[in-house]
Amino acid sequence: MFKRVLIANRGEIAVRIIRACRELGIETVAVYSEADRGALHTKLADKAVCIGPPSPSRSYLHIPSIIAVAQMTGAEAIHPGYGFLAENPYFAEMCATAGITFIGPSPRAMQLMGAKAQARAAVMAAGVPVVPGSEGVVKGVEEALAVAREIGYPVLVKASAGGGGRGLRLVHSAKELRQALQSAQREAEAAFGDSQVYLEKYIEEPRHVEFQILGDREGNIIHLGERDCSIQRRNQKLLEEAPCPALTPELREEMGQAALKAARAVGYYSAGTVEFLVDKYGRYYFIEMNTRIQVEHPVTEMVTGIDLVQEQIKIAAGMPLSLNQEDVVIRGHAMECRINAEDPKHDFRPCPGKVTRFHLPGGFGIRVDTALYNGMEITPHYDSLIAKVIAWAPDREMVINRMRSALEEMEIEGVTTTISFHKQILDNAFFRRGEVYTNFVQRRLQVS
Repeated sequence: MFKRVLIANRGEIAVRIIRACRELGIETVAVYSEADRGALHTKLADKAVCIGPPSPSRSYLHIPSIIAVAQMTGAEAIHPGYGFLAENPYFAEMCATAGITFIGPSPRAMQLMGAKAQARAAVMAAGVPVVPGSEGVVKGVEEALAVAREIGYPVLVKASAGGGGRGLRLVHSAKELRQALQSAQREAEAAFGDSQVYLEKYIEEPRHVEFQILGDREGNIIHLGERDCSIQRRNQKLLEEAPCPALTPELREEMGQAALKAARAVGYYSAGTVEFLVDKYGRYYFIEMNTRIQVEHPVTEMVTGIDLVQEQIKIAAGMPLSLNQEDVVIRGHAMECRINAEDPKHDFRPCPGKVTRFHLPGGFGIRVDTALYNGMEITPHYDSLIAKVIAWAPDREMVINRMRSALEEMEIEGVTTTISFHKQILDNAFFRRGEVYTNFVQRRLQVS
């Protein structure tokens, strides 16, 4: 096992990793930007080193600085968390060159699954169903028009290197396609440095269902059930739950096996997530694989009792999986609300500022992952996620009630948050019946 691990991240995920390391007897090194000088992760780590100014490109994304701090402090491994460098194969290669273990999958797996068009081809070859669309990236307008005619409108133009809704366009006709193609390519180039796009058939009112994967370097691989992540705004998740209320045991088994096929297709090890769309007829389609720990990993931990971050670290240290597929048992129901410093009344506009009052909910079955504290300054430089409230209960109805109670108890003053918006979701009759899909927020909620 490692003696010292550097965490190349910030916020609640850095705190989460520090706690996992402590329980394994591992010392931790935090890195921070000048804007995060007083951040909680810097106080909890055994050592903290400033790596640059607030701009992510000059701090949390600056590979030479992070590698240098790891070498200077004697860190044997680096945990990237999520976001920033977590899915950057070049960073993983630089870690290896420096003799430092990257806590994550191989650069090859990241590269294959990071290019969405390439990932589609890889899982199709393994027999995993994908959304009908182009066989790879489209080379121009004429090819895009031909693909759209074949699969039928509406279609999605998607950035091959994309994620988070960037480089994504919904197109209803050939007339719209030319402009959508160009604007998606421009946005993809600006966001990812890669303008390549591909086409997919638009699945109306689908659920977003993802399977959690764990694999070791010896080729053992299992799944830990699924999460329903259908409650989203602008293609960003707001609320997740496990298990998915719409899956039958038979469909769960079939999709779990498909997720394992997708992971095996790229020789995957570490924690990862295989994501699907599920239509109203129970047909499912692979959309992508996230080659890192997910923001919503706590809901899987709550229903399985398995610490995913510790498993990641053990796998990176060369240890075999301690579990077989038969050992994974789903108990009860879990739900996570992502609390963001945003104003739902103004299109979820980020709301940085100073936290003047802060009170966390508690009680049986409640967990809060956060790096917030009273008096903390939330800066405009980074993601607006400030806390994750996770609830567990024996069944879905009870977990909704428990989450509602926890949000009533939670207090964050000084900045506008999405707490009241999450209460609206929980009170919605369609949501309570489990009738959700990816455009649920637009269709079923009036923000108040």
